[in-house]
Amino acid sequence: MSTPDLQQELAALNQQADRLIELVRRLSEENRSLRHSQEQLSSERAGLMARNEQARGRVEAMIQRLKALESNN
Repeated sequence: MSTPDLQQELAALNQQADRLIELVRRLSEENRSLRHSQEQLSSERAGLMARNEQARGRVEAMIQRLKALESNN
């Protein structure tokens, strides 16, 4: 292979390496963003589940009070 051919191949490999480096950087940033979103959603889900349990407890308590009132009549 001649020197110009080697230089062209080296330049092409260098460009490919630069593209791969940029792709890895972008994917790492996207991964970091997705992990952050997942953490937020998990936290929000846990909060909603807790609120749902509280509401369920209040509804069950109301049902018990209504049954008690009904049996007193």
